Amino acid sequence: MQKYDFDTVIDRSGNYSSKWDELKKMFGRDDLLPMWVADMDFMSPQPVVDALVKRAKQGIYGYTSRPESYFESVARWMKKRHNWDVKTEWMIYTPGVVPALSFIINAFTYPGDKVLVQQPVYYPFFRVIEDNGRRIVNNPLIYKEGRYTMDFDDLEEKVKDRRIKLMFLCSPHNPVGRVWTKDELIRLGRICIDNNILVVSDEIHHDILYPGVKHIPFASISEEFALSSITCTAPSKTFNLAGLQTSTIIIPNTAYYDIYRNFIKRLQLLRNNAFGLVALEAAYTHGEEWLDQLLEYLDGNLRAFTEGIEKDVPQIKVVKPEGTYLVWLDCRELGFDAHQLNDFIIDKAKLAFESGYWFGHGGEGFQRTNIACPRTYVNEAVKRLKSAVESIK
Repeated sequence: MQKYDFDTVIDRSGNYSSKWDELKKMFGRDDLLPMWVADMDFMSPQPVVDALVKRAKQGIYGYTSRPESYFESVARWMKKRHNWDVKTEWMIYTPGVVPALSFIINAFTYPGDKVLVQQPVYYPFFRVIEDNGRRIVNNPLIYKEGRYTMDFDDLEEKVKDRRIKLMFLCSPHNPVGRVWTKDELIRLGRICIDNNILVVSDEIHHDILYPGVKHIPFASISEEFALSSITCTAPSKTFNLAGLQTSTIIIPNTAYYDIYRNFIKRLQLLRNNAFGLVALEAAYTHGEEWLDQLLEYLDGNLRAFTEGIEKDVPQIKVVKPEGTYLVWLDCRELGFDAHQLNDFIIDKAKLAFESGYWFGHGGEGFQRTNIACPRTYVNEAVKRLKSAVESIK
C-alpha cells in the first residue's frame, strides 16, 4: 500500500491557484492564510498524476474521443462507494457542475419560473438562477442546538406556487455539512414529486464523509425518485481535480435525458477536455486507496480544529460537519454584524474564510472555512482566531 503524505506544505505559487492568487482581489490584502475556495492544498492521487503526465508526453492534444471505459468507471465507483446501480446510458459529460446547473435551468424552465433552494447554501446557486432570469424561492434550513434540519412545513407551503419548476438540493450540504438521511430525502422527494417539481441533486461532495456517515444518492431511493431527478457529480472535490472542468450528469428519465442532451448539443459541448477525461478515469479506477487515507486525515483535521476552537476560542462554535471538508462556524457570540465580522476575520485574524452572508438567508454571523489542507494550517488558523478574539477584550 502506498502511504500518502498530506502534511507537507506545497508551494502553490505559479500554480495559477484562485485560492492563493486572488486574495488581494477578493479580500483586499494578500497576507492572509487562504482557507476559502473549495479545493484542497494536497497533491491528487499519484495514479492520476502519472496518467496525466503520460498523456501530456504524447505531445498531441487534438479532439478527444470518449471510450466506453470512461462512463463505466463512474458506474463502478457509484456501485462500490454508494451502492447505486447506475447505467452508463444515463450519463452525460459536462464541463463542471455549476455550468450544468445553468444548462438545466435553461433546458427545463422559462424566464420568470422559480427554483427552490435551502439557504444558507452554496452561493453559485443564486447566480445561475438569477443570471438566467429565473427567481429564487428559499426553503430555509432550521438551525437548532448546533445542527441543521429541513423545514418540511415551510416546504409544503412554498410548493403551492405553481411557478416553481425545479429544486436545487445540495447533498451533502454546503456549507452546513449535513449528510441527509434516507428519511429526510424521502420526505423531501415526496413533496417535490407530488407537486411536479424536478429535483436537481448536487452531490459533488458525496465521497467526503466522516466516520459512521453514509451518503444516500437521491436517485437511488426508488425508480420513481430516479425518474423525477437529475444528479450532478464530479471527481473534482473527491480527488482535487476542479481545474480540469469535468463532471458527470446522471439522468435516468429518458425524456429528461433527451431534453438535456439536445440543449448541450446546441451549445456543442459534447466532447471532453483531453486531460479531464484521463484524470476522471484514473481517479475512479485507481484513486480509492488515496481517498481512504484522505478521509482519515480530514477526520484528524476536523478533530484538531474543533478541539482547538472549543479550548481556545469558545466564543466561536463549530457546526460539526457530517460530510465535505468545509466547516461552518457560528461566530454570533462575537457580537459583530455581518460586515464587521468579515472585516474582523480578515484584518484581525488575517484569515481568508468565506463570509456567511454570501450563502444567503441565515448565514449572517457565520463563516465558512476549508480544512482540506496540511494540519499546520488548521492549527495556525486556531492560533490566529484566538489572538484576534483576545484582542477584543
